[in-house]
Amino acid sequence: MTALDPRSPLVVDTRELGRRPGASHRLTRDAPAPPDLGSEVIGVTEGSPLVFDLLLEAVMEGVLVSGTVSGRVTGECVRCLDPLDSRFVVRLQELYAYDGASSAEDEDVRALDGDRLDLEPALRDALVPTMPFQPVCRDDCAGLPTQYGVPDDVAADGADLPDDLDPRWAALSRLAGAPSSPQGRD
Repeated sequence: MTALDPRSPLVVDTRELGRRPGASHRLTRDAPAPPDLGSEVIGVTEGSPLVFDLLLEAVMEGVLVSGTVSGRVTGECVRCLDPLDSRFVVRLQELYAYDGASSAEDEDVRALDGDRLDLEPALRDALVPTMPFQPVCRDDCAGLPTQYGVPDDVAADGADLPDDLDPRWAALSRLAGAPSSPQGRD
């Protein structure tokens, strides 16, 4: 295990809290988002602001961290490729065990590194599963048809698009002023 960098904005020093069960400390912190927080189609932009509103509580086996994290998630609709941008708030609750505590061997419990804890893994565990696997701009998004390259709902709303237009020739047909298709030519 590598030592945590105390200058990292997602590393919290718990010395002020002490190890007396029942002691608590409120922590409000703005921090830049770490890299790769999400998937290829939706996620939090690296460096964008995250707001942590947390309560750190000393318990018998370690430090219990609970509260919320908020920020912005961006991406693109998997149907029409329009940009997505929305605000998120996720609940965070994680136990960080003291060195040598019986729960420190439990795979589901994170360990303190001396008196420091790293919020990044807990943030990933809380936020990434809440992101949609296939994000859409709206539930009824019709997407892009393979033939015309404009959203189906735009084409259905009166756009005059010929049935036989090959999209590779669309720009040339617009220059000529009439739709044409090289598909039937020898």
